[in-house]
Amino acid sequence: MTAPRSRAAVTGLGTVNPLGGDVATTWENALKGVSTAHTLENDWKEQYGLAVDFACQVTIDPYDVLPRPQAKKLDPSGQFALIAALEAWADAGTPEVPGERLGVVVGTGIGGVWTILDQWDVVRERGARRVNPFTVPMLMANSSSAHIEIELGAKAGAHTPVSACASGAEAVAQGLDMIRAGRADVVVVGGTESCVHPLPLAGFANMRALSKRVDDPEHASRPYDVDRDGFVLGEGAAILVLESEEHAAARGARVYGYVSGRGTASDAHHISAPSQDGQARAVREAVADAGISASDVVHVNAHGTSTPLGDIGELEALSTALDGVTDQLVVTSTKSMTGHLLGGAGALESVFSVLALHHRIAPPTINIENLDPATPLRIAQNAPVELPGGDIAVLNNAFGFGGHDATIAFTSA
Repeated sequence: MTAPRSRAAVTGLGTVNPLGGDVATTWENALKGVSTAHTLENDWKEQYGLAVDFACQVTIDPYDVLPRPQAKKLDPSGQFALIAALEAWADAGTPEVPGERLGVVVGTGIGGVWTILDQWDVVRERGARRVNPFTVPMLMANSSSAHIEIELGAKAGAHTPVSACASGAEAVAQGLDMIRAGRADVVVVGGTESCVHPLPLAGFANMRALSKRVDDPEHASRPYDVDRDGFVLGEGAAILVLESEEHAAARGARVYGYVSGRGTASDAHHISAPSQDGQARAVREAVADAGISASDVVHVNAHGTSTPLGDIGELEALSTALDGVTDQLVVTSTKSMTGHLLGGAGALESVFSVLALHHRIAPPTINIENLDPATPLRIAQNAPVELPGGDIAVLNNAFGFGGHDATIAFTSA
């Protein structure tokens, strides 16, 4: 075990996702193993000839939560992020911190895709003069971090990692870096995405990334099952409030756990095919950065998208990175319930990791009817699994197109 570097306390959590409009509902439904995939209630399949017309969608209307004038100036991805941030900030007890010591890092994979495409329709159908004057602030990738920064008065820096499906986890890593570097005492971190839209659905389907189970969407996301055939698109946001240990202790904050290490790597391999080498390096770096040993890691919330090649390859990389010390390990993919939130995935799965650590229980991977015999590690198969007491660690993996690999190491409070 190496000497650990400074860590960040997790003091607040917030989320909007297909399992629930808040953390409590989300966690309750995750432990129940609720599937959220469903056929979309629109005519996109007929209108556009979509091959896949199902996804996982959020359960709330942002206009029921945010003031209407504020919501109208936000892309759905921004609405989700702001709602999650307000919940996380309240959950943390609304920390009193000077603006110059408060930072924001919120990632996204695509940004305001709904705004871009809707306003392009306006240009074509009604002319350029009818375009919403807030279009650019709504579509820009940094819109969510900017609006959260303004809402909370954060002046230490507001950043937006855009690394496909690794974006949300990279945001957590950058928040830890800001605290370690002394740039901030508190950092609001997370990720968001809203692209359940005909264009992304068509693009992912045509590259054969999506499940084709149009007659049974509820069971379509099935990581580690022998019949898995692709992921299910999801949407939503998740936010965590990170604080330096000193700041959290000084105000007597409730601490869920700690972000103790982070690992990032790039594959330099292929734009859409993963590399076990890059994944293993990210895991190994996160463990070393946290100053823990492989035997301390009892749970991994895996990237686990339900693709034929990706699922087993990740587990093999994980075993390699942990030097085969995996008897104590239980792995889950919560994407089986939420679908794949792309840029929001690493953030939501970081929330699940923190809650698993805090409550000492790993949520299930659902829809496993026939476990792939090539699966090298223990899976929380269709039911939650209790985690041990004492000082333990949980990892969250998030890997994105382009070969972006991120792993976050959380340790118990």
